[in-house]
Amino acid sequence: MTTSPSTTSSSSTGADTAPGSSARGPLRLALRAPARGTPLDGAWHPRSRDLAVEVADLVDHFPVSAGRVGRLLFSRPDWDSEPGERSLRRITAARGAVKVGSFPRDDTHLMIVKLSPDHALRLLVVPSELDEDTARRIMDRAVADDNTLGADELLAAERPGS
Repeated sequence: MTTSPSTTSSSSTGADTAPGSSARGPLRLALRAPARGTPLDGAWHPRSRDLAVEVADLVDHFPVSAGRVGRLLFSRPDWDSEPGERSLRRITAARGAVKVGSFPRDDTHLMIVKLSPDHALRLLVVPSELDEDTARRIMDRAVADDNTLGADELLAAERPGS
């Protein structure tokens, strides 16, 4: 399944809206069918660095056809936190609570979305501060059939002087 980041949508009103996320706009997510030997299964461009708000939005608006999110593993440097603060272990979304965990000392801009015990997706986390056009270009490359680049490599290719 390939979903264009410009056409993946989510509800921005009513019960489907993540807590604290009024009128957020569509979920900026691009997915492709998982394939062996590919570094990424998709890309996600969150709107902020607030892990609790963004994960709740991702869980609540994740495409039903892809599966139900059961657990998430994230890279700590992608998200804001207070120094010395413990990492979140559970995030409450409208669809229910989801367990979360972090990679120790990792800066790969990667999120693992566990859909079932034996099925997980590897998502590039596009920094929220990137503009829409740059983010869309990166997301399109991440889900391209011929992509062989990992998360860090895709982001580095878009930096000036690369």
